[in-house]
Order: sequence, then structure tokens, then C-alpha cells
Amino acid sequence: MALQDMERDMAGCSRCSSCKWIPHNQVKSWRFAQGCPSSTRYSFHAYSGSGKMIMGLSMLQSRSELNDDVAGIIYNCQLCGSCQVSCQVYRDDIDLSDVLLELRAKCVEDGFLILEHMEMLQSMKKEDNPLGMLKADRGRWAEGLGLPEIGGRQVEVLFHAGCRYSYDEDLRGTVRGTVSLLRDAGIDIGVAGKDEACCGGRAYELGYQGEMRNFADDMAGRVKASGARTLVTACSDCYYTFMYLYPKNGLDLGVEVLHITELVGRMIEEGRIEPAGEVPMRVTYHDPCHLGRRGESYKEGWSGGDKLLRPVRFKQSGRLGVFDPPRDIIRALPGIELVEMERIREYSWCCGAGGGVLEAFPEFASWTAGDRLEEAAATGAEALVTACPWCVRVFRDAVTERGMEMKIYDVMELLASSLGGA
Repeated sequence: MALQDMERDMAGCSRCSSCKWIPHNQVKSWRFAQGCPSSTRYSFHAYSGSGKMIMGLSMLQSRSELNDDVAGIIYNCQLCGSCQVSCQVYRDDIDLSDVLLELRAKCVEDGFLILEHMEMLQSMKKEDNPLGMLKADRGRWAEGLGLPEIGGRQVEVLFHAGCRYSYDEDLRGTVRGTVSLLRDAGIDIGVAGKDEACCGGRAYELGYQGEMRNFADDMAGRVKASGARTLVTACSDCYYTFMYLYPKNGLDLGVEVLHITELVGRMIEEGRIEPAGEVPMRVTYHDPCHLGRRGESYKEGWSGGDKLLRPVRFKQSGRLGVFDPPRDIIRALPGIELVEMERIREYSWCCGAGGGVLEAFPEFASWTAGDRLEEAAATGAEALVTACPWCVRVFRDAVTERGMEMKIYDVMELLASSLGGA
């Protein structure tokens, strides 16, 4: 696919500005009515999904040219998918998310590159991660756990930690506790250890779409070598890549893919995991974009030409992502109280870390996280819980920067606490 393939989508924009807000019937207050961090932060239509489509169409029709200013607008976006959800309430014939991805691919093709993103890509090529960390340290998070690794015996479940969990020392304990929990519950689980690599999804999102295939082929090889029938990840970005980006680009891992909350939620329901310890806390839950509205599985739709009317195409409505399993885990913890924010599920506000924004535009990422923290504080919760390492990272940093007392947890940390592991 290329930008020209999205011409009718871009031309179909009604300029209604619905992409800037959550759907009107979901608005609880004016303060938390916005959906798009970019247009909210920069207060200019060009930063909205509609504005980007107008610019894309103008470039495609040779009425304007791509330049550094336009590229800056295109990349000051977390690719959170909120605009897509709101747009499709009214216009299900427009695929805004694909337009945004193709605009980035156009930037790369024409040489309008972001330095920080180039550094991320080089790190991915050299060290198999976008964080600038050494490949040799990839498997350190699992040291001492005695888990089987690829190359040893085959396993039923392969656990993919993801880049952030593998290298962020503040977060490693979460996945160490998670795999130990699964093993103790009777799951035949293994890891790739030092051979694990990036899923490649971030390269695709940055506009380097062709680079993802190398990582995907590598991932498929590891899954096959493990003998696993199920691939489980705790990273929402990896989950989105496995469930949507890979199949969208004709890549099939050939196994069931689950987010850790889906597997653990299922095990709690079956009685294989029984939280018993009190967690006397009032918490609110943040839906990660890549796990929630962007976490839907890809479905192949119409690929022929348009006639008088556009044939029905499968789109990411945002409604079929992973929303309930994390909440079910929280509600299963004795003594805990879950209170919801105003913008939840497919209408959730982004944490700010996605789309390369955290690396290239950290002030924007922090601002976005801060807005969400204000919404969390408005519920009266003492802790914000989520199910994504990137969300945890940016929220914890934002809390520190602002001197807030809000605690930030991964849902698996709270489960471990109830089970006596923390």
C-alpha cells in the first residue's frame, strides 16, 4: 500500500473535526472531552487526523509539497488511533490509521527523517531493539529463573517479553514475576532469552515499513523452533504488531497470540490462579492504545476497485480490543476498588509514549501523560493501573516530574502482590 492508495479516504474527509474529540455521546465533561493529543496540544487543525488527510491529499494532487514543517506535524502524533475510532462513528468508509501510517512512509521515502527515529532504527538493526541497548543483555531479565530457552526442549507456550520489559530495570521485576506465576500454575512456558529480538512494529510505525519483515521472519523462526502452540506477550505494542501489523502485511506466525492479561484472566476464571491476599487500594485503569482500540485482530477486506459506492471493508472500529481481561484481573483481587475515568476503553486518552513521540518529542509525551494523570486523579484513585510497559514508563516519569503522589502499577504487579510475590 502507498499514499496514493488512500486518495479516496483522504478526499472523503468531511472536515467535521469529530476526529479531535471522543464521540459526543461519550462526553462526561468538557475537561475530558478531547480525544486527539496532537490537536489538543498544538491547537491547530493541521495536527488533527482531518488536517493530516487534507495535507496528504494536497501533496498527492501536487497542490503542495512535503517539507520539514509538514513532516514535523505528521510525526507529532502518537498513532494512538483515537481519531480513527471517532471518525468511524460517522464515516466507516475512511481508514484514518492507514493514512497516518502511509504519510510517515512518504516522509521516509522522500528523505524527511527524524534524527531520533533514525537512531532508533539503527539500534534495531544493530542490537535488535530501539532503546540503544546491547543485544547481549537481552535475556538478563530471565536470569536465574530456570526457564527453558529456544534450542533446548520444546514448550507449549513461548513468552515474548518485548524490548521495554527486557531492558528497563525498573520494570524487569514485573515479567520475572509473571513468568514465575505461570510456571507455578502449571504452564509449560519457555523464553527466547538472549535470542529474543524486537517485533519490528515500531519501525513500521516510524515509516520504515520494509524493515519490519526482517523482524517478523526472525520472530516466526523463533516461534517455530520453540514448538509452542501459543505466543504470549506482556507488551501491548508487540501484541498489536503480532495481531494486526503482521497479518496486514501477509505475515502469519501460525500460533495463537495472547496478551498476558488474556491468559491470566482465563486462568483466574478457571480457578488455576486464586488471588487471596488483600490489596486495600482504590485504583483506576488506563487502557493502552495498542492493547485496546488498536489491539483488534486484522481481517482481510475488499481489495478491488471502487464503483459508485465503496464495498464494505473491515476496519479497526476499536471496539474489539482487549478491554475486559485486565479489569477482570483487578476485580478478582480481594479488597481492591476499581473506579473508572471519563475516557475509557476505545475512547481512552493516550499515555503519550507511542509513535516515536517519547523519543523525538519528549515534552509532548510528558504533556500527554500529564493530562491522563489529571483525569486519573479526578477519580479519587490513589493508583493508576495499566497493562503496558511503555505506559508505565511514561506515567512514572510524568509523576516524578510533577511531584504527584499517584502510584503507577502494571496489573500483573498487583496480582503478584495478592499472591504474596511482592
